[in-house]
Amino acid sequence: QVQLVESGGGLVRAGNSLRLSCAASGYSFSNYGMGWFRQAPAKEREFVAGINRGINRSAGGTYYADSVKGRFTISRDNAKNAVYLQMNSLKPEDTAVYYCARGRYSSNVFYRGTDFDSWGQGTQVTVSS
Repeated sequence: QVQLVESGGGLVRAGNSLRLSCAASGYSFSNYGMGWFRQAPAKEREFVAGINRGINRSAGGTYYADSVKGRFTISRDNAKNAVYLQMNSLKPEDTAVYYCARGRYSSNVFYRGTDFDSWGQGTQVTVSS
């Protein structure tokens, strides 16, 4: 059973940083792409960042939404079955619930909602001005 558990959210002032973590279990982590999505109140869930599989296939490829490019960094540690989202220079518009997501085994890119098949429960990030 796929389990994705996010942590690291909280309340921060604009301009500060947060690092989100996602612990994955129940499947062979290194064989799947991973990603982060977010959903703000009264808005649809949107893609934030994605990362390719860690072994044998386009290792290390990353994808970012234009709104976070240059500020956020996605990374993964296959030894720990974990994916991270380092968020710098946070803005009030980054306030949302952030979700970790597992890519579809058949996908080779990871930047669309349809590229993913499982989501965690989410962690709240609130950025005050």
